Amino acid sequence: MTTQSLALDAASASQAPDILIVSRVFPPDPGGIQDYTYNRCLQDPDRAIVLTAAHPGDKDFDRLQPFPVHRWLVPGFLHTFFDRAGWLGGVLKQLLYAIESFIVALLLYRRYRYRYIEWFHGFDFPVLLLLSYLLPIRFFLYLHGNDLLCPLSNPIFQALFQHTLQRAQGIVCNSRFTQDYLKERCQFNTPTYIINPAIGVEKFGNLDRVPSLRAELRAQHGIPETAVVLLSVGRLVRRKGFDRAIENLPALVAEGIDVYYFICGRGPMESELKSLATRLGVDRRVFFTGYVPDDRLASYYAACDLFVMPTFFDAAAKSIEGFGIVYLEAGYFGKPAIAARLGGVTDAVRHEENGLLVDPNSPSELANALLRLCQDRQLRERLGSRGKELAERKPLHRLVYLQEIRT
Repeated sequence: MTTQSLALDAASASQAPDILIVSRVFPPDPGGIQDYTYNRCLQDPDRAIVLTAAHPGDKDFDRLQPFPVHRWLVPGFLHTFFDRAGWLGGVLKQLLYAIESFIVALLLYRRYRYRYIEWFHGFDFPVLLLLSYLLPIRFFLYLHGNDLLCPLSNPIFQALFQHTLQRAQGIVCNSRFTQDYLKERCQFNTPTYIINPAIGVEKFGNLDRVPSLRAELRAQHGIPETAVVLLSVGRLVRRKGFDRAIENLPALVAEGIDVYYFICGRGPMESELKSLATRLGVDRRVFFTGYVPDDRLASYYAACDLFVMPTFFDAAAKSIEGFGIVYLEAGYFGKPAIAARLGGVTDAVRHEENGLLVDPNSPSELANALLRLCQDRQLRERLGSRGKELAERKPLHRLVYLQEIRT
């Protein structure tokens, strides 16, 4: 253990909860930012107070946590409305979350007298800015990539956003890409930190089960052990590039590769992707699983041979991959990844180290990478072994408080 970590552990021991951690999303709601926030809380359970939105099943989950969890109300029918109302639903959801998080944060201050706020989304920065004037607190703002696009699209929002950055104690970026993008477009002198997401390995259980999980899932779908299985995990939206992976399956089959593809997730592109697989004649090789809970997701990581998610920048949706925790999860199971050289993905996938990076605008690079990994088992094993090492790293969020401890 380092001198720094000893000092941090001593400083955080036996303290009353004094860090309000605010996030729009949090388990049991599944997702990468949810896991990122949850893992941060587990590093300092004695100091953390969580404020987040209500979600189905949250009461049972919250009771098991070693830190208090407080939620603002989101009736079930509103979740459905927000999802179906398009851009209007998104605007109304953001407004509701901003108002409710502001009110509950004030109420929680009366109860806990917390000294810090760690705000895990850039979307609601005006609420954080206002709280910083009303309460005697210091704050850290976490940024993930997509939450930078909104405030920087409007001159008034950008000015307020830059003022928020300047008032912050520190800014935490989930990847080098997010940090560089922020510094290129905003003027501020607040310290910035890169803290990559870490996976919560406890959700997958004992890895000794991997061989049996692999055999069971393959047998369930009639997939031979000698076949090569691809896997993607994520919301079925255009920028994830699932259609690009499907488009390469006929060529792989033509090369004599017995290949299959699991797609775990749900989203608006599901019917389009299914139609594409049928049109290309590979529908019997592509399995759409829908949403897969964490306790079952291990089976899919175990059953696959390589992970593929060639994301790209969706200009229409103004959406880009800020990191990609699923690449690390695949690495934890010893599986190499194929990803696009884009956004924060390059922090999660290192070319020729734990996977292969391709140009998101080059179909030939993706095709060559898929063929190479499908044909070379030794390369898959080498990259997968290194991927497991990288996935087991645990960056410490409390390092952002180190300067204060020194002074």
